[in-house]
Amino acid sequence: MAKITSDNVLEILGEQVKPGKSATINFNMAKLYTTTSVEVPVIIERSKKPGPVVLITAGIHGDEINGVEIVRQIISKGINRPQKGTIICVPVVNIFGFLNLRREFPDGRDLNRMFPGTKHGSLASRFAFQFVKNILPLANFCLDFHTGGASRFNAPQIRVKRGDEQSLKYARIFGAPFTIYSKTITKSYRETCAKKGIPVLLFEGGKSMDSNRDVAKHGVEGAMRILSFLEMLHPKFDYPDAITETVIIENTNWMRAKYSGLLHMKIPCGKHVEKGEYIGTITDPYGKFRHKIKAVNTGYVININESPIVYQGDAIFHISAPPKDE
Repeated sequence: MAKITSDNVLEILGEQVKPGKSATINFNMAKLYTTTSVEVPVIIERSKKPGPVVLITAGIHGDEINGVEIVRQIISKGINRPQKGTIICVPVVNIFGFLNLRREFPDGRDLNRMFPGTKHGSLASRFAFQFVKNILPLANFCLDFHTGGASRFNAPQIRVKRGDEQSLKYARIFGAPFTIYSKTITKSYRETCAKKGIPVLLFEGGKSMDSNRDVAKHGVEGAMRILSFLEMLHPKFDYPDAITETVIIENTNWMRAKYSGLLHMKIPCGKHVEKGEYIGTITDPYGKFRHKIKAVNTGYVININESPIVYQGDAIFHISAPPKDE
């Protein structure tokens, strides 16, 4: 099992990393059916000064490129070189899905529904088990970067469980535009961290198979603010304060398409809208039909379906809503 010894040597995946050293260790868990090895690079930067271990991950879903780009920038800019403690980056956790440009593992399973995994289960379950056994025990704090699924574009946001005041405190420090109360999904990575008592922030921003510059900027700057709070960010980095205080969202409503057709958005994601405000249209391909979409309530639009074509019943807008007792 991964650990830090009494003389501050980090033991991970059968190797040792001493204080002040850097290492890239390949997490080899399985091979392709061609017998080609598939390696998951684990990038480790250690300060000579003891301190916390922060684990930064992305790509648990293989098609979520924004998260991968955020962690890539953290590494390329040297933000992951701590002035104390250790920072471990895994930019692409689900390398199998990333190679295939797919959300799932090759066995068709969603890795983020397989934690903490099993030793002799499916490929995704075995991978989750080895990750939890050989990497996660080192972490004192986790940052996990995701995007919206398919064509659904998420405004940059942090997800926290209602009543988790510790995570809410960290979310305010991270400073994403929105912080959303979200139930912990069974067998997710976030649930596993919580059960092990490891603070974790889950960031969502953008959509699958897309790289958005503004989303990446929010993710990188939020990570810098967390590392600064933990006194791990190198003094040479002049990290920016959050533009505005994060908006806490307790309840939300999904608006669904009343008709099938071509979807035309009239507002940007993240906008505050009034009830009844014109926010989009659905048309047919032949110029005969046009339906105006109006906001069902006042709130912030935190997710937009950017698919050009929708079917009746498809989720199209996710809007914050007043507390249910109002």
